[in-house]
Amino acid sequence: MEIPLDLARTLAVVIDEGTFEAAARRLRLTPSAVSQRVKSLEQQLGRVLVVRSKPARATEAGEAVVRLARQLALLEQDALAGFGLDAASDRPVSIPLAVNADSLATWFLPALARVAERHAVVFDVHRDDQDFTAGLLESGTVMGAVTSQASPVAGCLVRPLGVMRYEAVATPAFVARRLPDGPTPTALAGAPRVDFDRRDDLQDQYLRRLGVEVEHPSRHFVPASNDFATAIKLGLGWGLLPAFQSAAELERGELVPLGGGPVDVPLYWQQWNLGSPLLDAIAHEIGAEARRELTRP
Repeated sequence: MEIPLDLARTLAVVIDEGTFEAAARRLRLTPSAVSQRVKSLEQQLGRVLVVRSKPARATEAGEAVVRLARQLALLEQDALAGFGLDAASDRPVSIPLAVNADSLATWFLPALARVAERHAVVFDVHRDDQDFTAGLLESGTVMGAVTSQASPVAGCLVRPLGVMRYEAVATPAFVARRLPDGPTPTALAGAPRVDFDRRDDLQDQYLRRLGVEVEHPSRHFVPASNDFATAIKLGLGWGLLPAFQSAAELERGELVPLGGGPVDVPLYWQQWNLGSPLLDAIAHEIGAEARRELTRP
């Protein structure tokens, strides 16, 4: 049994674009032609490959085919680069990557910008919590990821990047209003805080280290890194921020530390083990940026 590569690429475009109609526009085909290609591939493989929802989702079998299509596109781009055609290409390869929100908002993008200056590439960046980005590698959704997972995903390489160091902070006005007797563990547990989303457990980790468990915290949810920092700086609640987002305000006295010591989140880079010069170039720049900006463990 063989997987027709043109049909595999069509399936990958459907998943990337989310609908058959959008895939048809990108491929310059009719939606009917795209549907027929996917149906033909499903018949040849004897598997349902896509859940026809909005957005379209790959099944487990479909994820394997999409991963193959993306690997082939990357290797094709590497071959063109070997011929000296990379910079002149009018069809840049799309590289899907996953990264946590705080890295994306602070140190991550300059590395991608340097790669894009030298290679015909566009990036499809998926934002997720660092504890979950490895799952996007496992499913074949992305080719590389910044993750908190030290053990390599099957078929991937892993290398340490450094540590995101977080410190609990709040505005002086918030402390005066909500923590008049000081930021004791009990007072912090009862005071409003800011969480990124319902999967964000960084503030819980901090409180547990102080010996406090909070079953029903009073919290604001602000699911964007810069807006999360802004919410704390406006006094909505206390929360943990990396130095990127708090050092200047701490120096000016616009934020005050709440004590308890920092919370360190180790980060790793994982990528498909393909021997791809382009993927290795991305890893090199991300590693270089991390060495400059992250804390050493």
